[in-house]
Amino acid sequence: MTELSFQLYSARNVPSLPDFLETLGKLGYTQVEGFGGLYADAAGLAANLKKNGLTMPTGHFGPAQVADVSATLKTAETLGIKKIIVPHIGAEDRSADESKWLKLAETLAGHAETYTKHGYGFGWHNHDFEFVPTTSGRTPMEILLETAPNIEWEADVAWLVRGKADPIAWFDRYGDRISAVHVKDIAPAGENADEDGWADVGYGTLDWDNLITKVKSKTKAQYFVAEHDKPSDEVRFATRSIATAQKWK
Repeated sequence: MTELSFQLYSARNVPSLPDFLETLGKLGYTQVEGFGGLYADAAGLAANLKKNGLTMPTGHFGPAQVADVSATLKTAETLGIKKIIVPHIGAEDRSADESKWLKLAETLAGHAETYTKHGYGFGWHNHDFEFVPTTSGRTPMEILLETAPNIEWEADVAWLVRGKADPIAWFDRYGDRISAVHVKDIAPAGENADEDGWADVGYGTLDWDNLITKVKSKTKAQYFVAEHDKPSDEVRFATRSIATAQKWK
């Protein structure tokens, strides 16, 4: 069975996170992935995770958070995070040419050097905009991975598909950089408009039965993280997704 983690951003709107963590534990999850808005009370969160048999091996930290090295290290140590992942950058920090992407890559390379010295993996999580070619023809994803050769990649497969890229081709090319994947699904065209067109894992258009075997054979992914950017029912998403993953070897 593929051990499925759960990105807690998918549950950012639940009335009670402690209750939801209890639900995840009962559903059979043993891992979750954190995000920046959860770390204010890292000790309290760590206690709730332990209570429900959960660990947090990976965590998302925004650009400003990773720039505060001491605070991020303290958070990671408190929560047992092994891989620190930057999940997004605003439109104001992107460019049609290579300039802002090169600047970002250099910044990420510096952070990677810092965090790896402290024993952590450090990487980038993609959306769709990293696959839109710059004016040079190179994509931002290529620029980031090639200019910062020491960063890892958490590949969000569904965003990659939404960026009109072929996941398998990217696995073939950069599989040795991929240390984690986001397992998410895309609803058929015109469906789930209230959920921004996303779907529960196994209930959308992506062939995850095949994709998961490709991820395992072509990448170095250690973590498989279920995510839905806008679920209308977080428990339904968690329940269906782990049931799908339980069918995988």
